Amino acid sequence: MLEKIRYRLVFNRQKKLNRQGTALVQVEAYLNQRKIYLKTNVYLKPECWSREGAQVINHPQSNELNAMLYEYILYLQGIELGYWKRGIPATLSLLKDAVKKKSAVNVSFSTFAKSAIDNSDKKQSTKDNLHSTLAVLHDFRSGLDFKDLTYTFLRDFEQYLREKGNAVNTIAKHMRQLRTLINEAINQGYMHADAYPFRKYKIKQEKGRHEFLTPDELKKLETVEVEEESMRHVLDAFLFCCYTGLRYSDFCQLTPENFIRVNGKRWLYFKSVKTGVEIRLPLHLLFESRALGILD
Repeated sequence: MLEKIRYRLVFNRQKKLNRQGTALVQVEAYLNQRKIYLKTNVYLKPECWSREGAQVINHPQSNELNAMLYEYILYLQGIELGYWKRGIPATLSLLKDAVKKKSAVNVSFSTFAKSAIDNSDKKQSTKDNLHSTLAVLHDFRSGLDFKDLTYTFLRDFEQYLREKGNAVNTIAKHMRQLRTLINEAINQGYMHADAYPFRKYKIKQEKGRHEFLTPDELKKLETVEVEEESMRHVLDAFLFCCYTGLRYSDFCQLTPENFIRVNGKRWLYFKSVKTGVEIRLPLHLLFESRALGILD
């Protein structure tokens, strides 16, 4: 039998009035011989509260305040019911945490995931990747709920990505992003750990193959005639990355402050976006100083 949380309204639990002569109305939530108290932001004078009826009396807005108090209890009950629907036994800790986060009563996985991404302290590039996967999920199945996230769903999503022409490693990337979001949902109590769909699902991946430009191919790029200025900038950026070995993400973050003179020679100092490692490159020693030619 499910142990439901019991709720009741209590007034002036601290037995102390504030300077205005009022005290707070709280909701007492009781479960398994434990209690927590949740504030309603309703303050009343003692003569405006009926302990027997647990309601506001003798107040010009008695009806409105009583309606607001009972709507708040309904909100709490809705949060509790939402946990049960997701197969998670509702606890006082989960309830208190949900109230603190101002959780919606019936939040979908899609809504949760977007909020989790936006409020995380992850790098912006990581957030962008997660949002990209979320957009693909929306195209596959909009209004995704937590109960939809099953092993069968993962197989169907994989098949959908394959039919859309995605490569094996692209599919693997989306699956890893989805796994990250599901793990966060479990950590925050939106899903039960027993419902973890990746328990039996294995993410398939192929060994990546790195392509390199030959000296002849690089020479052709260096000598190609480009009339449009914007395309010239793109080509210069690509060649600069070739000469220095920079990832595109590292190139995009460069500013004039990254170029330092050491003993009269220009060096490139930067921190890798992907690894966080600080790197120092002597530009005058790389590819016969060709990167410097682009800068100049």
